[in-house]
Amino acid sequence: MAINNRVTAMLGVEYPIVQAPMAWISRAQLAAAVSNAGGMGIIETSSGQLDVIKGEIAKMRNLTDKPFGVNIALAYVRDPGIVQFVVDQGIRFVTTSAGDPTKFTAPLKAAGLTVFHVVPTLKAALKAIEAGVDGLVVEGAEGGGFKNPQPVMSMVLLPLIAEKVGVPVIAAGGFSCGRSMAAAFALGAEGIQMGTRMVCSQESPVHANWKQAIVNAAETDTIFLNQFSKPVVRVLRTEKTSRLERELVPNYAGPPLMAEFGNMLDLYENGDMEASIALCGQVAGRIASVKTVAEIIAETMREFEETVRAMASNYL
Repeated sequence: MAINNRVTAMLGVEYPIVQAPMAWISRAQLAAAVSNAGGMGIIETSSGQLDVIKGEIAKMRNLTDKPFGVNIALAYVRDPGIVQFVVDQGIRFVTTSAGDPTKFTAPLKAAGLTVFHVVPTLKAALKAIEAGVDGLVVEGAEGGGFKNPQPVMSMVLLPLIAEKVGVPVIAAGGFSCGRSMAAAFALGAEGIQMGTRMVCSQESPVHANWKQAIVNAAETDTIFLNQFSKPVVRVLRTEKTSRLERELVPNYAGPPLMAEFGNMLDLYENGDMEASIALCGQVAGRIASVKTVAEIIAETMREFEETVRAMASNYL
């Protein structure tokens, strides 16, 4: 079931399924698999390793002839040269996140790129619209990673923003299957973004221990961590993060949270779940197995169609 809407038209993809940009994870191996399966693969820049990222984009050209995009994480990539860097790589679609949308939207659009900005609140969405973005990624607080300190879940945030803006919306935070995709569309979205579901795919470069921890997780096994300071993150529950949950309270005087990430590659590559902090969304509680990206996207689209048809048959 190919979908024809504003998201698929603007991104040039068959299915309006976008892979979240995750530092050290969203690179050619994973992103190419998403693009080849009909979705939109995204290459990250939040790791700050732009020389490496340039190489990953070059790999993408060898792995897929389908569209793919790049994320600019504004809080982590502050060099104004990033715009020209992205343009020079021949990228046509960019998501911006973790910062002020007025910073790079105009020069990116002037270069002919399509720009979606990630927003966690209505206020942020309206600011992005004023900045001239082409669309929004509306991210509920149940999603993994760096979050707004005032959490708003997708069930509230998505329809609130969708009814206030005229640009297409991609829903992020809690989406892993066709039923949740159908719910997002009912609430006003024209696409979904998957993060945790893609971390737990065969093509994801993270260690098998991390993937298995997602499979084993209950819906209660994430922590909204460091809410009274910065950065605020949703993470997988481990011994380390459970300790931090108790310690990172107002008037905490210990090491900042970022210091607790330690050597992240010990987690990503070596599978030591206590060596760093595994960013993870609540949807981990719904993920029961590691599958290929092609299986994930095909099953999502099949279930989406079945759900929409069943709803129409039962209620119309």
